[in-house]
Amino acid sequence: MTRREIRKHIFLMLFRKDFHEVKELDEQVELYIASLEKPSPEEHTYLSERFHLVVEKLEEIDQILSEAASGWKISRMSKVDLTILRLAVYEMRFDEDIPIKVAINEAVEIAKIFGGDESPAFINGVLAKLA
Repeated sequence: MTRREIRKHIFLMLFRKDFHEVKELDEQVELYIASLEKPSPEEHTYLSERFHLVVEKLEEIDQILSEAASGWKISRMSKVDLTILRLAVYEMRFDEDIPIKVAINEAVEIAKIFGGDESPAFINGVLAKLA
């Protein structure tokens, strides 16, 4: 799997988070990973660990987003945009292996695939404030 594919899968797993109770998340992650085409044991572990790392930081990430997205409450954001932003903020603030420019670019690319027409510009604008 490429880094972009991994990031896309983590986004899709995080997107499920808002539709399930906390106690169901482990099962949802396992179901999602099982649906993939033969992930290696390393990929399985990485996807699961990465998902849980982001979820652990969600409260802090949401606080960062609330401050950066002036005029927008998290509750008003589309679930897709919010999930993309959460993953990008995690990468920008908590993952030293990913350069900030890469995190922003990848978030915009995911927004082009899954978001609405305005999503890439919105995501870029919020993340640019954080950069």
